[in-house]
Amino acid sequence: MAGRDGEGWSSCIRKTLGAVGLYDRGLKNAQGIQLKHHDVAARNLPTVFEGFTILHISDLHIDMNPGAIARLLEILDELKFDICVLTGDYRGKTFGPFDEAIEGLTLLRPSLGELVYGVLGNHDTARMVPAMEEIGVQTLLNESVVVERANQRFYLAGVDDAHFYKTDDIAKAASQIPSAHFSILLSHTPEIYERAADADFDLLLSGHTHGGQICLPGSFPITLCADLPRYMGAGAWKYRQILGYTSVGVGSSLVPVRFNCPPEIALHHLQVATGC
Repeated sequence: MAGRDGEGWSSCIRKTLGAVGLYDRGLKNAQGIQLKHHDVAARNLPTVFEGFTILHISDLHIDMNPGAIARLLEILDELKFDICVLTGDYRGKTFGPFDEAIEGLTLLRPSLGELVYGVLGNHDTARMVPAMEEIGVQTLLNESVVVERANQRFYLAGVDDAHFYKTDDIAKAASQIPSAHFSILLSHTPEIYERAADADFDLLLSGHTHGGQICLPGSFPITLCADLPRYMGAGAWKYRQILGYTSVGVGSSLVPVRFNCPPEIALHHLQVATGC
């Protein structure tokens, strides 16, 4: 029987991939991080934020993916961005120690820029927050902050985990955001897309799904482990007025392998929408 963190499933997957000679390939795939670019056009974006760039990193699972983390550090040294957002799952296991995850975040932090905001995922615990904030990762627990440039502003909000702990409170996170102002919501899981749209957010940035992690050819996921339409499982999407982006993540869950679903980080480039 699998334990609380899926040890049984992990062992089964490892043995199966090893038996057919695919484990080493999957391990190598899991280190091949891709850089994605995503343009976000919004009519209510203040003009001074034209070209503002957000680095989006999700699902590090630091204690499971040392090769991917090493590659991530190499990529970050070459990037330019204005702020960084982290959408949860810093550790691999759901329970137990988290020291290794904090150590990994501490190693990454100098490469993440001046302003770093994060939310917790279903593999994380609120006990991590003091250590995260001590190293300069402002953790948004159902709250929002103001991002300012030249006396203009937009709002960045974050909610606690909605998938496993179900401690998200979108109404509270949105409560200090004036109507008609451009706003971004960070959530570990995109499963809150309907409520995020109801709360009038313009952009939802999330992760959690890993894009399926082990996919069929054509990047078709066998499972997303999330209750949402498949088109929202990876990359850019739209639902009613809200734009969304679901990162397939840097790390891997259960087993550090990937097939037909390479890991990624994303740069979101804000633009002022023009035309009708």
